[in-house]
Parts: sequence; structure tokens; C-alpha cells
Amino acid sequence: MNVKELKDMAVVVRKDIITMLTESASGHPGGSLSAADIVTTLYFKEMNVNPNDPKMEDRDRFVLSKGHAAPVLYSALARKGFFDIKELHTLRKIGSKLQGHPNMNDVPGIDMSTGSLGQGISAATGMAIAGKLDKKDYRVFALLGDGELEEGQVWEAAMSAAHYKLDNLTAFIDSNGLQIDGKVEDVMNPGPIDKKFEAFGWNVLNIDGHNIEAIIEAIDVARSTKDKPTAIVCHTIKGKGVSFMENEASWHGTAPSKEQCEKAISEIGGEN
Repeated sequence: MNVKELKDMAVVVRKDIITMLTESASGHPGGSLSAADIVTTLYFKEMNVNPNDPKMEDRDRFVLSKGHAAPVLYSALARKGFFDIKELHTLRKIGSKLQGHPNMNDVPGIDMSTGSLGQGISAATGMAIAGKLDKKDYRVFALLGDGELEEGQVWEAAMSAAHYKLDNLTAFIDSNGLQIDGKVEDVMNPGPIDKKFEAFGWNVLNIDGHNIEAIIEAIDVARSTKDKPTAIVCHTIKGKGVSFMENEASWHGTAPSKEQCEKAISEIGGEN
């Protein structure tokens, strides 16, 4: 996809997120919306994945370390063709494969079950080590929340990734500044995020996480960086695209009503 097509797809993904959460009456819109441009760019521009062969040995791997943002991943997978788009309407319902956090045993295209914050980046580090040992060319991508960086396990993984020179690992930090209890800096400030990753031996980039051109350029830099993992600190807006959700911590884990859904879909725009 070219940049315009990626922007259009990000609109579709955001509308999916709102629709899914409204129908399920539960879930996490804020951090799903803030990550939409990142996930869209990965699945529709960068990653080598095959919906017809989800377990392809040489595929690129993606780990949604902030597993509660599952709606953005489910939308991308469905739109990519890993499963029927109609299944998005079953989010969080009894018997559905699409539960509140990703399950690799049930959903095609998911490389790691996540939800306990901090663990996803550790799994991604392990995948990257395996790729090096097996002399494979696949790349591993992980998406973390900035609140998730409060977990000590994240920094153990960061230390390991730098120690083993995992230049096949790229971590995106969805830095929207908010978590369920309020501002990240007030709850347990992990900043400065870029300087911390640099101190752990990572190559670090700071970008606008809603600028698809910048995301593409950052991925290119990560690919060309040798002997270091890359952390892309994406400065984002929680609830991006929906005026009454933007920069509001209360929308971390609150589903919209039908009336709010209609307003949100109208604001996000794009074609139906």
C-alpha cells in the first residue's frame, strides 16, 4: 500500500475498533485508537506475513505487548485476511475466538498470547534470539504502552536485547501519556523514555506516531541499524480520531454507547 492507502486503512481500523467495542459493551478504545497508525503500517506495508499460511516459518513476528489493545490487532488481522471480518462483531462474547486479550491458540496470525503487561517484550526478545540462532532473516516487532514501561520485566528484556545485539528486534512505544489511573508521569514516571532505552544500549528514534510517513522512515532506519535493537518512541494521542476520547484517561477501558459510537464513526470519517 502507498501512504494514502495506509491512511485510508487506518481510518477503517479505527472505525472497526469503535464498532467492536460498542457491540461488546466492554474493552479498551483509548490505547487501541492511539496505536492504529502503527499497526496499520506494520501489517499493510512492512511485515512479511501470509494470511494463507499464518505459521509460515520465515514470517515476521508481531507481539502486542500491551495486550488490552487487542481490538486494533483484530481489525488489522481481519482486514489482512487472516479471518472473516464478520468475526469482529463477536469481540469478547462467549464462544468467540476474539477475547479481551490476544490468544495465539485460537486466532490465526497471533504470534504470542499477551495481557500481563511487561511479558510481551520478553517473548519478542526470545523470538529475536531464536531468529539469530536459526540464522533466519525474519524481523520481530513489539508494541508496548508507555504505562507498561513501569513493569520491571520490560527493562530486563531491554537489557537482554541489547546484550545479544538483536538488530532484528524493533519495539514501538505507544507513548500517549495516559494509563487507566491517569497521567503516566503521575502514576509512576518511566521517563525520559528515549534516554532510558539509550542507556540500555538501544538505538532510539522519536517520531509522531500518527505520521505514517515518519513510521515508515523509522522502520527503514531500524532495518539498517546493526548490532542494536531499535526502540521507536511514538508520540501519540490516546483516543486519536474521536474528539471526546482524545487525551482522556477515562476512555482507557470504557466502551462507547450506541449514540457515542455514531458520533465517533462520523468524526473518524472515511467511506463506509
